[in-house]
This record gives sequence, structure tokens and C-alpha cells, in this order.
Amino acid sequence: MFFSLLLYSIIRVRFSVVQSADAHQSDCTMSETARKQPLYGSTLAELQGVCSSLGMPRFAAGQIASWLYKRGATDFACMSDLSLRNREVLSQNFAVGLSLPERVQVSADGTKKYLYRTADNDFVESAYIPDGERATLCVSSQAGCRMGCRFCATGRLGLHHSLSACDILNQFASLPERDTLTNMVFMGMGEPLDNTDNVLRAIEVLTSPWGYGWSPTRITVSTAGEARELRRFLDSSQVHLAVSLHNPFHDERAEVMPIERAYPIAEVVEILRDYDFSHQRRVSFEYIVMSGLNDSPRHIRGLCRLLNGIKCRINLIRFHKIPDSPYFSPDDDKMIAFRDALTSRGIMTTIRASRGEDIKAACGLLSAQER
Repeated sequence: MFFSLLLYSIIRVRFSVVQSADAHQSDCTMSETARKQPLYGSTLAELQGVCSSLGMPRFAAGQIASWLYKRGATDFACMSDLSLRNREVLSQNFAVGLSLPERVQVSADGTKKYLYRTADNDFVESAYIPDGERATLCVSSQAGCRMGCRFCATGRLGLHHSLSACDILNQFASLPERDTLTNMVFMGMGEPLDNTDNVLRAIEVLTSPWGYGWSPTRITVSTAGEARELRRFLDSSQVHLAVSLHNPFHDERAEVMPIERAYPIAEVVEILRDYDFSHQRRVSFEYIVMSGLNDSPRHIRGLCRLLNGIKCRINLIRFHKIPDSPYFSPDDDKMIAFRDALTSRGIMTTIRASRGEDIKAACGLLSAQER
């Protein structure tokens, strides 16, 4: 999602280009994927359909899933519990579909921003964010974004295309630090609920016993308020939800978030009232604080009225400038005062720590530069 840009500020850039051999392997993999449909990212039911269409036994789908998601296979030839014939048939008709990152930006605090090439020969970004015993991966769900939020670098790109489940999960599977991850957030490029089918498919792979077996409580999906798909998403998954709010007032929110005109935040909040967020699943509201725009006592009162009765958290996020942006963040004292005012009114409120402040890692800038 667009507000992941606020994890980072824009000061300097340091690129590390992957080794040429890895880049060559990535290029070969992308070429193969372009010719053949990737199997990586497929659900167990979809793999069963593949096996049926190729004349393979149904149980082979479970074997393929194990190789793809538990054993990290990058080639059908290594799937040794499949017959040689079945491995050859798979290789003739499909590609595994994994590819290595093409670039990485590295921060002094350990945050890393990876650039991936998609099967459609576009670029998307993901961020690896270590924080003590936690390590979070922020993934993209689209190349570009159609939401057009005024404060978002990705929104300036427009929507190029939605990512397949393979492209979404490849950001996880091909991450060098994958084994250290504790959490994943769909807060990178794009609006996840503008690509609900593939986001739900990716979540199914991540959380199913035949997939990666992650608990849904390790995953958060963010939305700018795509109310048309919100109920379907909440009914189909148990992962956490984050709503990009940024202003409680309709007219003001519509000025910076055009989606407000189609799906007012008040309607989104009313949908959320029908769901139980008091147990394992959480809902949070992301609030980019922009000085003089949405940080007044009036906005505090508006937030309290809007969210009254919903068990939630507000995450306050400092705005870090993107090129040619008129917005800027208030100072630390004002951020703390804003937080304390909300907390005193009964809304759990935190200030999200900025990470990767020494890299130019606003979401969308790296992919735009690569284009």
C-alpha cells in the first residue's frame, strides 16, 4: 500500500546490484516464465486441476505443493518422488516461476528495499524491515496503483497491472532473509483489494498446511477503503486488516484520496462494525500526519466520532517527503501531543517508528527509476 513510503525518508541512495550470475539466472527464469505458465503460487485445488489435465494422479498435487512451498524447488527435475515422465510433462507445459531480486537498497539500520521484475516485465518493490526479534516483509500487490492518493509516489505511476499470486509470493520466497521473517504486510505498491483474487490466493498458500503453514495472525493486509471487496476479503480470510484513513472528514479526505468519493470512509467503518475484532483478528487505522492538513484538535474529535465503538488501534505515521510534494510532517512534540490526545479519549494510538531513513525508499520511486 501507498503508506509504506512513510517507513522511509529520502536522504541518500546506496544500491547493491546482485551478482551477475544471479542476474543471469533471474533473466533466464523470467524468460522461461514468460513462455510458460508458472506453477508457483497455485493453490492445492489448482494443482489438482493441473494434474488431472496432464493425466497425473490426484495425489501428485500434494507432492508438487510440498516441493514448491516446503522444499523450495526451483526446477521440476528435482521433484524426485514424481515419476520421470510426470516431471518431463510438467517441464514441457509449465515453469516453476521463481525469480531473484534485481536490486537492493540497504539502510544503516538493516532495512532493505528489494526490486523484483514481474512476469509482465515490469518492476515492483518489497521492503525487509528487521526490528529486534521481529522481521517484517512489506510486499506489493500491483505494479503501480490506480488509487491516485496525492501523497503517494506509487499513485503517480498509475496502474500498470495487478500481480499474480506467483509475483506476490515470489517477493517472499526469493527473499534472502526469508527464514528470519516473523510477519508480512501487504502495504507495498498497489491496492490489495483492487487485486483481491490473487491476494486471497497468496494468503491461502501462506497459511495452508500444504503451503507455508503461517498463522493468519502474522499477516496484515492494508486497504485505502475498497468497500466493494471488503466484505468478501473479511469473509474469506482471518488475517489482520489495516485501513488507510488519513482524514476523518469526507471533503478533506477526498482532496487527498480520490477513493473517498466512491467509497466514503464512513461506509467502510460501518462495514467493519459487522465484524468481531475483539479476539485474534485486529483492525488498525493508518494515519499519515501532515502538518496543517489533518493534525488539528478538530481532526482528533472527528476521529473519535468516526471510530466510536470499534475496538481498534490508530497508527500515526510521519510524512516523509516525496519529490514535488507540498506536504510535510509536524515535529516530534506535535506528533506526541496528537497521540496522547487520542489515547486520552480511549483510542489506542501509537507512533510508527521510521526505518531506513538513509535510503531513498519511498514506495514506487525505485521501480519508477528502473523504468
